[in-house]
Amino acid sequence: MSTLVEVQNVTKVYRRDTMEIPVLQNISLAVPEGEFLALMGPSGSGKTTLLNLISGIDQPTSGSIIVAGTDIAKLNETALAKWRSNHVGFVFQFYNLMPVMTAFENVELPLLLTNLSKKERKERVEAVLRVVGLEDRMDHYPKQLSGGQQQRVAIARAIVTDPTLIIGDEPTGDLDRKSAEEILILLGRLNKEFKKTIIMVTHDPHAAESAHKVQHLDKGELRQD
Repeated sequence: MSTLVEVQNVTKVYRRDTMEIPVLQNISLAVPEGEFLALMGPSGSGKTTLLNLISGIDQPTSGSIIVAGTDIAKLNETALAKWRSNHVGFVFQFYNLMPVMTAFENVELPLLLTNLSKKERKERVEAVLRVVGLEDRMDHYPKQLSGGQQQRVAIARAIVTDPTLIIGDEPTGDLDRKSAEEILILLGRLNKEFKKTIIMVTHDPHAAESAHKVQHLDKGELRQD
């Protein structure tokens, strides 16, 4: 299986005035295409920072991050924004839905940046809402949906552009156990049936069990079980 994500000797240091705060130290990681990887570790271990680097939200201080053949550490802000919109689907802990938009409109948002016609957008949105089991809720607003349903809308929005990579930052962190279980089953299905590569940060050992592989970060260093 080919490697989709290759993190090579990545270090991330934040600078605050004259202070340097090291967050990640010499991280190397390879994620094969079709992998479902969970990243675990205590608060402040660098999990979200690593996720942000892999997804092109942030850039490393040194090292390279190659995703689908592109070294994204070398891209400027404009190129990086375009790369993200083409390649990465994000699922956050708190859904990040637009409260004034229906489920349909929230899912359609990323497609407004593409060249798809209105008809093609409609077909694509309806298809992914069927995948997440919310075709009967497409005209509902976020406040009319449960937390689990809102996260399903967020997942539909993440996959509507058919991204190379799905990035989940504590996707079950704000849900009750039953809703969390349903979201993990859905992510597993996206991985297995639709061959989506998923990298998920979680502090929940139960959530991590859904992944093929678990890696632990501790004090900015990666250790493998």
